[in-house]
Order: sequence, then C-alpha cells, then structure tokens
Amino acid sequence: MRTPFIDIRWLQFPQAPVLRVQHFGHALLLLMSGVLWLFGQYGALKPVLQWQWIDIVGEGGMALMLGVWLTQVRASRPAGVVTNWLCLGLATMVLGAWVDWMDEFWALPKSVVWDNWMESTLTPMGVALLTWGLHLWRQEQLVLNEQLRQRERMFREHRSLDGVTQLGDASYMAQQVELERRAARPGALVMLGFDGFDAVLREHGLAQAERMLQSAGQILLLNLSPDALLCRYGADRFVLLLPGCTEAEAHAVAADLRIALMSFVFHTSPGGARIKLSVAAASCSTESQEAPHDVMIGLLGRLWT
Repeated sequence: MRTPFIDIRWLQFPQAPVLRVQHFGHALLLLMSGVLWLFGQYGALKPVLQWQWIDIVGEGGMALMLGVWLTQVRASRPAGVVTNWLCLGLATMVLGAWVDWMDEFWALPKSVVWDNWMESTLTPMGVALLTWGLHLWRQEQLVLNEQLRQRERMFREHRSLDGVTQLGDASYMAQQVELERRAARPGALVMLGFDGFDAVLREHGLAQAERMLQSAGQILLLNLSPDALLCRYGADRFVLLLPGCTEAEAHAVAADLRIALMSFVFHTSPGGARIKLSVAAASCSTESQEAPHDVMIGLLGRLWT
C-alpha cells in the first residue's frame, strides 16, 4: 500500500503533558476563547468589504501551522524540561498569531491598549522561549548522538530503522559502506546469525523471538568498539561495519562476537525455557568492486560455525 503524502498517524499518539499539565492543549484553547471574548466585548465586527483576505489567510495559516507544530512536538516527545520549553514557546506564538488574526475581523476603539500590548509581546516572547527550548534540545541531542553512535554513523535516516531491534537495516549499512569507499577508508564487514532460530520462532512465537533479537543486539553493541556500526540484515542476521580493520582483524572480531552470543542464554519468561543457540559468522573487506548489497549477500552464503 502506498504511503500517504501526509502522515497523520501522529494524531493517534497521546499528547505529552507540559509543566505536568496533561490538558495543556485545552488550557491553550481556553485562553484563545478568552481572547475572542475580549474582542467581542470591546470591539465591533468589521464589514466584510474591509477584510484583507491576504492578511486573513496569511495570519490564520500561521496560527494553524504553529498549532500543528505544537501538537507534533507533544505527540512525538516524552514529558520533560525540553518539551516544556518548546511547547511553551510554540503556545505563546500561537496565542500571538491568534490575536493578530482577530484584529482582521474586529475593530477596537483607540482607548483599548491591551490589544497592542499582546501583539507586541506575545510573539517575541514565544520566539525567546522556543529559542531557549531549542538550545536545550541541542544539548539533549548531543547526549543522544553519543548513545546512538554504534547504531548510526554520519547521518540519521529513520526510514531505514528496523522496528524490532531499533538498529539500521541492510539499506542503511549499504549506504555507510558506500560512504567509506568514497572516502577511500579501509574497513571490513562481519555478519552473524543464529543457527536454529526458526525453531525458536515456531516453538515460542514471534514475540519471544523478537525479544531474543533485541537482547542479542544489545549484547553485540556492548562488545563493539565505539566507531563500529551494527545493523540488522534481516531475520536473525546482524551485519557490522568495522572501520579501519583488515580482513584478518575482522575475522578475530567475528570469533569473539560468536563466543559472546553463544554464551548468551535467553529466558522466554520467569521460570520458562532457557534458549542457547550456536552462532554462524563471516567477514570480508569493504574494499571490493561489488555493490554493497552483493557483498552482504556473499557474506550470507559464507557463514561459518
């Protein structure tokens, strides 16, 4: 099925609380209703002939898009300090844009000063709050980048993320190998996989098999150097890139990782089955004329136990 141009699945996720307020969006709508009430109480509707449609569409569209951004942030981030500042900044900007939009429909007497005050302070205040939130977000990203170093290298592509292990997939690894070749950097590839994994899938089900793969991915990450990249090739096969390694060194790394995985005992549940499988491995240099996908297919056919 073709992916829709606009993905609205984020609407299905719960909205993160802001400042521990779960109904932060409702509070913002209440404030916007209060602004509307103020304009209706102190102003008079402008005749339709006086409406500036370019300003109405522009300012209304800005308020709508800011609201979408706010909803996206709350739907995609957990609660926390960074989320608080980002959402406060966007909410203040939404309120400022809403006041600007109300001005297009209502005429206020010159004696009313709160309108000008809100127009001149809300948007700049929101920009300042959002800027501070972005600064904190950058610090957060630096920490996350360090945690994800062995899962991604040089660029981030969420569309190439494996949903089970949260590692990159074969396409992501192929892109990384291509980057290494263009930079003329030596390196090696290692592929690992379980023997008898199909039996685990049949006897214990998909959920337990996926849990086993997740655990195996964590074990491999713990046994890799910081500059190595680990991806899931498919099924129970993992592939890793070892920058600067010769094929002989990669063979030794593969042997060590086999031992680590074969020492791993997976428990299906408390008091349940204990699963321990043998592991197959293969390695090769990245310096080849073959396409990266073909190199990995070759590794798949040369797995040794």
